[in-house]
Amino acid sequence: MTDGKSALLQIRKELALLDSRGMRRELKTVTGPQRSESTLGGQSMTILCSNNYLGLADHPRLKELAVEMTRKYGCSSGASRLISGTMTLHRQLEEELAVFKGTEGALVYNCGYMANLGVLSTVVDEGDVIFSDALNHASIVDGCRLSRAEVKIYRHSDVGHLVDLLQRFGTSFGRRLIVTDSVFSMDGDLAPLPQIASLAKRYDALLLVDDAHATGVLGRGGRGSASHFQLPPDSIDLLMGTLGKAMGSCGAFVAGRREYLDYLINKSRSFIYTTALPPAVLGASLAAVRLLREDPGLAAELREKVEYFRRALRKLGFDVSDDPTPIIPLIVGDAGQAMRISEKFMEAGVFIQGIRPPTVEPGSSRLRITITRDLSWTRMDEILAVFSQLHGSFLVGDAS
Repeated sequence: MTDGKSALLQIRKELALLDSRGMRRELKTVTGPQRSESTLGGQSMTILCSNNYLGLADHPRLKELAVEMTRKYGCSSGASRLISGTMTLHRQLEEELAVFKGTEGALVYNCGYMANLGVLSTVVDEGDVIFSDALNHASIVDGCRLSRAEVKIYRHSDVGHLVDLLQRFGTSFGRRLIVTDSVFSMDGDLAPLPQIASLAKRYDALLLVDDAHATGVLGRGGRGSASHFQLPPDSIDLLMGTLGKAMGSCGAFVAGRREYLDYLINKSRSFIYTTALPPAVLGASLAAVRLLREDPGLAAELREKVEYFRRALRKLGFDVSDDPTPIIPLIVGDAGQAMRISEKFMEAGVFIQGIRPPTVEPGSSRLRITITRDLSWTRMDEILAVFSQLHGSFLVGDAS
């Protein structure tokens, strides 16, 4: 048994080891509003790694309704949803999210991580089986662990491998569930949802889709991956979306059939045992949903800028796919080199976070670029000039 002193010494050793490997993380503080042009550490900086895809985090409509709802309803919900924490605003937001996603209903959670943990640890259990994409988000990985179900990992977006696993294990367990990101957060690529949805139906499996990075971005007016692929909303049993990325607010939701949502209300621990979101957040989220419904051009403008930036990077010689998402990874490989390149961009007034293990696999460290709608065309061209100047830094073995 260790005492506090020996535990502290061990923690210090582990931090020193992270330092020696160039893997120790630190917090960078944005001192201005969350927008493409802000202030970082007292320096004017273009933020090219935010998930504020539509630039709504500082939008007047969101701020106005957040303030109005605070004045009307106060600063806190005061309790969990199943006690006295469900307010008119929660129900109103859930109704409008269901209309936006085209589902029977929606259930608001406090964040996407809690939503994925809550769903996965509720709808399957010991004796059941989960089929999960190899590159699914950490919240899905942790939710699978909490579920106590058997977990079968299929190769990233490999439908053939998924079929093989379904055929081998689909009848050996009770409930079956397939889970995938729709847009993968570190690679920016799309899951083959039409094929996966078809397999879920064929093998009588539930389908959970994490639509965090597609909501507000893809599909008609930003309605997400189902709209992008023109899938019927009921082809996805449980759809998780977040409100803190393209929607510019905070929180998450699960959309789907009312029976599934009722089950989550009664069984999902991360929903039941936490204080509900406050009025200010709900007001901002309502404003965002209404903005997207009123102005479908917001998502279209984002996609136009994404296409422009991807095409320009390819012309500069970077290996960039033609995926329609705002997430553009530039693989460096070495973690230290990825961070050195990130620092070079910061010196040029551009913040692009270097991504290292354990977020990504060893040898696949990268710069994760994200394009936001409020990034001006002029500034994009200026940033592309910086990429042209630093192109050589991305070559393997260049540590200059």
